[in-house]
Amino acid sequence: MNLLKSLAAVSSITMISRVLGFVRDTLIARIFGAGMATDAFFIAFKLPNLLRRIFAEGAFSQAFVPILAEYKNQQGEEAARTFVAYVAGLLTLALAVVTVLGVIAAPWVIWVTAPGFADTPEKFELTSALLRVTFPYILLISLSSLAGAVLNTWNRFSVPAFTPTLLNVSQIVFALFLTPYFHPPVMVLAWGVLAGGLLQILYQLPHLKKIGMLVLPRIDWRHSGARRVMSKMLPAILGVSVSQVSLIINTIFASFLVAGSVSWMYYADRLMELPSGVLGVALGTILLPTLAKTYANKDRHEYSRILDWGLRLCFLLVLPCSVALALLAEPLTVSLFQYGKFDATDAAMTQQALIAYSVGLLGIILIKVLAPGFYAQQNIRTPVKIAIFTLVVTQLLNLVFIGPLKHAGLALAISGGATLNASLLYWQLRRQALFQPQAGWLWFLARLGLAVLAMAAVLWGLMQVMPAWSDGLMYERFARLGLLIGAGVAVYFGMLVLLGFRLRHFARRGLH
Repeated sequence: MNLLKSLAAVSSITMISRVLGFVRDTLIARIFGAGMATDAFFIAFKLPNLLRRIFAEGAFSQAFVPILAEYKNQQGEEAARTFVAYVAGLLTLALAVVTVLGVIAAPWVIWVTAPGFADTPEKFELTSALLRVTFPYILLISLSSLAGAVLNTWNRFSVPAFTPTLLNVSQIVFALFLTPYFHPPVMVLAWGVLAGGLLQILYQLPHLKKIGMLVLPRIDWRHSGARRVMSKMLPAILGVSVSQVSLIINTIFASFLVAGSVSWMYYADRLMELPSGVLGVALGTILLPTLAKTYANKDRHEYSRILDWGLRLCFLLVLPCSVALALLAEPLTVSLFQYGKFDATDAAMTQQALIAYSVGLLGIILIKVLAPGFYAQQNIRTPVKIAIFTLVVTQLLNLVFIGPLKHAGLALAISGGATLNASLLYWQLRRQALFQPQAGWLWFLARLGLAVLAMAAVLWGLMQVMPAWSDGLMYERFARLGLLIGAGVAVYFGMLVLLGFRLRHFARRGLH
């Protein structure tokens, strides 16, 4: 398996999902604006999304994938199939209970996570109603993530990478064609989420059947493999929960700020998710099963080399994205969102949050590369300790930044926490002798710095001669934005070629 080829495939498919996500967000901004209704929806969608990251993509994958790889490599596919059935049974039971409790306790959940909404009864009731519709998404998307984890372990990376696209398609269709049939209109977005979750799991079932891993969930509390996953999940849940608790605390802070603050942070975060999803999630998706197989085969030298490969790719692709997001904050927000009910003030506030988020982009994606270095060896304790320490520091940063910077201060605190988290993960990998950098890092970083500076100079120069970003129709703004991005990409990669970078330098082969 060529790791670079797999990364390119997953990133390309993820890019489609992110582009559709921007189409969805542009429609939401145009139809609903940034106010009470969108604040209510984004809170109602954020909560099941946070639980999804805790139970599904986060703690579950970290505990499940290394053990599944061990079963597959050491005991064969029949044992792996039985293992998946029992894990699926326990996961379904646990999440069904969580879903029922969430639907029943929706008002109390909103009161805890967005207490500022309680001052406006209409806003509070709308958020509670939306949450009751979106909460079952946690069950559907968790089962979808289970299917995706199995497919990734069998090196079928493209199918799980495409799956999130179905959520965006569902919400776009619902927003465009079904809005008049819902009251209040924003309820259409919640039902679009639920339909998207169902589509994501149904899409993967035929692919599981194709590899012989479509099994009916079964429950056996005594199955050793399922019990190992559950025991590993407990500390993993704690570790993943720490970062999600940080986001919930940020939401609590934002709920006390002026109306629109939650929405401004959401739209800025969506722009951040383009590189973090296309690059960070793709790298993490490929690295975890690859490192788990390498560790299971006791090849520590190759284990370190794969981590080095992931880190170099991360710096190569993320540094220019971070600089470009900060420089292009105004063109991006105005071109993508400033239409209809989303006005110039909303765009300006979103820009502030985007610039603050861009500071921590490298840290956010480095975590996706460094954390699998621990999860692959079934060491979840170390990332948990680091995450808890990071949570405390992030809240201190919130208190420092929220006064002068408001919602942008909350975004800057997240960036600071992510950078600290990544730094500590790297330090622990080195201290535990799990990672030894390959030669040539200083020269590598120096050349990257020159290429990024050249790109930034060209972007800044072009922006000085372009008309105001609010001028022109949508396609005209998009054309100017495309010109800017195209010029930046051409200059950056052109400089890399001039400085001696070649694609073959990053081609690596992993285990089958």
